[in-house]
Amino acid sequence: METILTDLNHAGFPKVILVTDRGYESLANLERYILRRQPMIMFVKVHQKLVMEKIPELGSFAGRPDGMRIDAGTRIYHKQYDMEYDVSGKGGATIKADRLKLNLYFDAVRRGEELTTLDIAIESQRAALQAISDAGEPLDDDVTIRKNYNWFDIEYKASDRTLVAFTVNGKKVDNARRASGFFANMTLGVDMDPMQALDAYGLRDEQEKYFQQMKGQMGFDKQRCWSEEGKTGRLFVLFTGLIISSYVRHVWKTTHLKDKFSSTHEILDEMRSIRCIEHKGKARFITPFVGSQLEICKAFGFDVPQGCAPVYHSKKKAEKKRGRPKKQNPIKLES
Repeated sequence: METILTDLNHAGFPKVILVTDRGYESLANLERYILRRQPMIMFVKVHQKLVMEKIPELGSFAGRPDGMRIDAGTRIYHKQYDMEYDVSGKGGATIKADRLKLNLYFDAVRRGEELTTLDIAIESQRAALQAISDAGEPLDDDVTIRKNYNWFDIEYKASDRTLVAFTVNGKKVDNARRASGFFANMTLGVDMDPMQALDAYGLRDEQEKYFQQMKGQMGFDKQRCWSEEGKTGRLFVLFTGLIISSYVRHVWKTTHLKDKFSSTHEILDEMRSIRCIEHKGKARFITPFVGSQLEICKAFGFDVPQGCAPVYHSKKKAEKKRGRPKKQNPIKLES
């Protein structure tokens, strides 16, 4: 984050509003923003202490929490909290956070889905552990146990790793139930109500679409480079590929292809089976274009290669008829 902020400052954008997801949430980054007076919108983890202290204040509720307002358009409840945070700067000066706010949101539909998913996960893990206990089989390594049975406290024999007992981690489950349906973000140095902050955070999706194309269709999720020249070359190829990918997406959205294919990935998958085959000493040939492949070519304005269309033209040699050819009727021109 320090590198990003320095680059932005050198590029002439010292006060651009940063929009970051939970991956950049940390105490170090928050204090860095305050010291630099950096405006930002940052999504925060619901299970952190700062957020979990606010949820019990809303009281116990069955359908909706008291004290939160609802947005009619999104059907999301929201509440904003003013936060105080002081940071020691250079020379011992105290820097107060500029308009630091915590925005808490609640989605009733999301809560129902998360509670159902939680109950299913607990019952599935319970059944799996009971099956292991009944069979007397040894457990996997500790890392796998914590991953596959994260809602249970498990006791086993160290000698042969056989299961002794397992119980639901009540505190962990209670925290998950309490936090279900909630999500939160923080803002600094901006005057936004909770829904304005949420709408602004939604702009991050535009960035994610770029990275999704880069990691998915372009296959550039890992930059395996050994030199600056190699990295520059790969980025140029990536830039060119993204232009082509954006064009494919544009054609998909503006033609009937959107009704037939759910994404540009499906279009590429449909065309992936076409091959240009060349054997040593033999002429090259292209596999036939069939079905939806013809519609895709038509939408993009591509001509199907000669001999690859499904329409077959007979190669039978026409027999010549004896005698003089039939006289053609004369064409009369209007005066």
